[in-house]
Amino acid sequence: MRGLEALCGNVQVKRRLSSGRGLSHAYLLSGPAGCGKRTLAGLLSQALVCSGAGEVPCGACDHCRKAAAGVHPDILRVGSDGKDITVSQVREVRSDAYIRPNEAGRKVYILENAQTMNGSAQNALLKLLEEGPAYAAFLLLSDNAGAMLPTVRSRCELLTLSPVTPAEAEAWLLRRFPDLPREQILDAARRCEGVLGRAVAWLEGGGQEAEEVRSAGAELARLLLSGPEGALLEYCVGLEKWERDALGELLDETVQQLRVGLSSGWDPRRVMALVDHLRKLRAALPYNVGAGHLAGWLCAGAAAL
Repeated sequence: MRGLEALCGNVQVKRRLSSGRGLSHAYLLSGPAGCGKRTLAGLLSQALVCSGAGEVPCGACDHCRKAAAGVHPDILRVGSDGKDITVSQVREVRSDAYIRPNEAGRKVYILENAQTMNGSAQNALLKLLEEGPAYAAFLLLSDNAGAMLPTVRSRCELLTLSPVTPAEAEAWLLRRFPDLPREQILDAARRCEGVLGRAVAWLEGGGQEAEEVRSAGAELARLLLSGPEGALLEYCVGLEKWERDALGELLDETVQQLRVGLSSGWDPRRVMALVDHLRKLRAALPYNVGAGHLAGWLCAGAAAL
């Protein structure tokens, strides 16, 4: 498979896709938000509809060009609005899958945030994975493969994307943002913890939104370390209004602020305990955890440390 240089790091995934075994009818792309799942899904969907000769995607045929531009009629996305994927949406996909492709030889369905499907939706999808038409292909994007039913996982080829190394992040970001100050690039590479999507969001947002997240993370880190407990509780109550993605960014930023605080003389044992607590909360986000529940766990867990 060609074009995999667009995906940073992840040598093992690239090696599997370049082995010459051909493409599967169903993939489960798993990894933290911002790790490159959408990039890889774009390459796979382009390869699946490609009509060129030789290694796919050729990048030159009409299907490749339309796929790259995001306008191919046989590549359909579900869940890109950030909302949970419902059983009715999966049933609509199942009905649509039996309508033959418009132009290409394959019809590709990209299910973003697949972990948001409940058991009924996943079971409806399972029937399609097992009994669907040969021309239909499915790309499931999930922050955590463990959120998918074992029966669904077993019908897909699992591709697990991992955070990249600091050196890989730095080199990739320098190529992506050649006009930005090098110091800003290096700071983003250091703070993103190998998840390039976070770094890109910081560098592209670069202004008020990024500064607001950084300020909120600094305040939360201060309250977690020094209280008072009432102020922390009040702060956590306010988090109930935050969107899930914004909460993830806040938790990531707070972890970074806590790490920076180690060099300022903060109690290392408490800092590391808080980092571990925040990481567990961050990992729970893909499981449809409400902001109110997460805020409560954040406050209660910090008080118990």
